[in-house]
Amino acid sequence: VGCDRSKNLVDICGEKNFQAFVCDALAVPIRSGSCDACISIAVIHHFSTAERRLATIRELARLLRPGGTALIYVWAMEQEYKHQKSKYLKEKNGSRDKEEEIITGTAQRPSDQLPASSSQDSACSDQLLSDSKDEGCDAKPVADSRLPVHTNRTSFHFQDLLVPWHLKGGTKKEGGSVDTALFPAGSKESQEISPVFHRYYHVFCEGELEAVCRSLDCVRVQKSYYDQGNWCVVLEKL
Repeated sequence: VGCDRSKNLVDICGEKNFQAFVCDALAVPIRSGSCDACISIAVIHHFSTAERRLATIRELARLLRPGGTALIYVWAMEQEYKHQKSKYLKEKNGSRDKEEEIITGTAQRPSDQLPASSSQDSACSDQLLSDSKDEGCDAKPVADSRLPVHTNRTSFHFQDLLVPWHLKGGTKKEGGSVDTALFPAGSKESQEISPVFHRYYHVFCEGELEAVCRSLDCVRVQKSYYDQGNWCVVLEKL
């Protein structure tokens, strides 16, 4: 059974005869201790405080039966790890016309969480980040109340930032699937029909997700690893 904040994504699950419902990750309406396994992919990095991120993991653990396991994926600050660039950075060159865009009601795999930027957003990001350098996880604090806007396909300079996404409009086909209007990124047509939204992200430093999980006495960290620009943890319910 699946759950998501997005009704559009949940509706697609229903069309494919999967069980899914709309809910909040901080309060999942499933009985405690009733799940053999839980998966949280690209969710927790959208919560804006350490307290809420911890609460989300605690809620995930609540759902598990004793001995049950959970897999968590979050975006990593380190998009270059052990001298290897993530897929996110590798696709920077020559990918301008192939940028992934978030389409109404379309989900993406963990390693394909690839936002599309606009020239205006990139200029704003360049201005905010002009004096900063990427030094592993030595993220620079934001001086004022504004959050920096990330430039697509580049290394992260801040842990807390906004990522621009193009929302591609589409018309429903008779069968219920989305018929996407395709225009080159940055074209006049794309700018007219594709509003840019900014999604909040907290990108995790090495060891950060594992440390948060270890602060809970109801779970044990089975495994912690890096996968294509994501930090990942496998938990066991005690």
